[in-house]
Amino acid sequence: MATMVDNKALTSKRFSELKPPLSQTVLDTLTNSGFEFCTPVQAATIPLLCSFKDVAVDAATGSGKTLAFIVPLFEILLRSSTSPKPHEVMGIIISPTRELSMQIYQVAQLFISTLPNVKSALLVGGVDVKSDMKKIEEEGANLLIGTPGRLFDIMERMDILDLKNFEILILDEADRLLDMGFQKQIMTIICQLPKLRRTGLFSATQTDAVEDLSKAGLRNPVRVEVQSQTKSVMDSSSSKSLPSSRTPSGLLLEYLECEAENKPSQLVDIIVKNKSQKIIVYYMTCACVDYWGLVLPKLSALKGLSLIPLHGKMKQAVREKALNSFTSLSSGVLLCTDVAARGLDIPGVDCIVQYDPPQDPNVFVHRVGRTARMGRQGTSIAFLLPKEEEYVEFLRIRRVPLEERKYIEAPDVVPQIRSAAKKDRDVMEKGLRAFVSYIRAYKEHHCSYIFRWKELEIGKLGMGFGLLQLPSMSEVKINSLSIEGFTPVEDINLQEIKFKDKSREKQRKKNLELKKNNPREPRVQKSKASSSANGPASVMKKETAKKRRAVQSVEDDDEMAREYSLLKKLKKGAIDESQFAKLTGTEELL
Repeated sequence: MATMVDNKALTSKRFSELKPPLSQTVLDTLTNSGFEFCTPVQAATIPLLCSFKDVAVDAATGSGKTLAFIVPLFEILLRSSTSPKPHEVMGIIISPTRELSMQIYQVAQLFISTLPNVKSALLVGGVDVKSDMKKIEEEGANLLIGTPGRLFDIMERMDILDLKNFEILILDEADRLLDMGFQKQIMTIICQLPKLRRTGLFSATQTDAVEDLSKAGLRNPVRVEVQSQTKSVMDSSSSKSLPSSRTPSGLLLEYLECEAENKPSQLVDIIVKNKSQKIIVYYMTCACVDYWGLVLPKLSALKGLSLIPLHGKMKQAVREKALNSFTSLSSGVLLCTDVAARGLDIPGVDCIVQYDPPQDPNVFVHRVGRTARMGRQGTSIAFLLPKEEEYVEFLRIRRVPLEERKYIEAPDVVPQIRSAAKKDRDVMEKGLRAFVSYIRAYKEHHCSYIFRWKELEIGKLGMGFGLLQLPSMSEVKINSLSIEGFTPVEDINLQEIKFKDKSREKQRKKNLELKKNNPREPRVQKSKASSSANGPASVMKKETAKKRRAVQSVEDDDEMAREYSLLKKLKKGAIDESQFAKLTGTEELL
């Protein structure tokens, strides 16, 4: 059984008109929160879940899915004949990320506050699991909201949880849950739940894995598919139109083709021209977010703007602070990885910039879905290198049509980036790490036939990162990637670049002195180092390991300085490319 509806942001159907009717408590909470009319997915899904049906919902991001399962969940709790006992779990909501779980939890709290005898628990990583367990033991928990790893851990550890009268399971962003490798944990959780329950599976894309999960966890589900109302996408090969777009009708999708060395200048130009807007910029790796989060605020054109970095390797408290800060802003820029690509409802986002296309093409739709939500207007701009243009046709076939954005010359910001690197070793080192992480992530791209890493122009890419020299990488050495377009900074000694942070610079000097006074020492014999953990051998092992790291760090600097010197000779014509390859070990392997 399937239900097909069009996405018009809001329907003429009021929550008070739904059948079976919602309780007055739920209606009052909706009214007080400013919700009167349903979105299509809410109008289709809420009556089904309230009528004891399982649902598999395929709806574009930004279509109001959260309320579509929160409302029936609390309607079910209200209808319960008796108040649940403190450790009697009535419902579970599973989502792929901490941020999305927290957002769902905040929406749920609007309704929880009306039910004095019902307790909810937010269970996500980044918090000591023992503190979660203690809180559940002391306060109870009737509704569990969280990520699969933490939920699985809690349910394995705590025998106190009573699942006999369990009512409803919700799997949000199910395709992402499976992409992230949580299938084993999810199936283990499902196996612990009573079969006579209601289950809602919500996803923006129905993959084969989601279909398999639907068969395992749902009983004769009603499939709800919400289609976006957009103009048809013409198939140039047949004059027929492809199915309607998978993205919201108010979203302008553009791509900007530019060389790697021009990307930072184009990004800065876009941000400057849209200072009054909320913008999200997506990068491929955490190291790239760290680097651009450090260097962009140093550019004169962006002085005074709010630029907030966010990625999955940050501590949980830092991630929460970053997301809350950006959410509260009326204008500003969030620099992030795909940790902020799914499900998050950040109000007022005007523009999405995909500085790096995502490794997984399915994530493209989720990224752009952070804007043009609930019928609003929004813009998305994807940066593509000239050799990546086939991606446009690939997305068009997948019902994500892009229009070309006209390239306009922008003031070159690379000199400012390089100047910042010369003044602060932190900028220089983070730039190198970001560059390396980008290439290695590029190698793992799911569309490797379009994103061919062996055709990357390393020289232009290095300029786009504002590097002072190109790092020594096995990928570059073995595959002889093009260094054309890279212009080294003249008359600079990399060893003399200092950290602005005085404590870090002090430690660096200490490491240099250590290397100077202690030539590389032979490794401690294993037999000597394997004595008591508290003995002198253990101390010696720690000390020598520290020395080895310090020596290696200095040797890496020496190697970079040597290659940088050879690169300058190559640019000046003092040596040719074959000599450069031989001296740096980058000649092709036979």
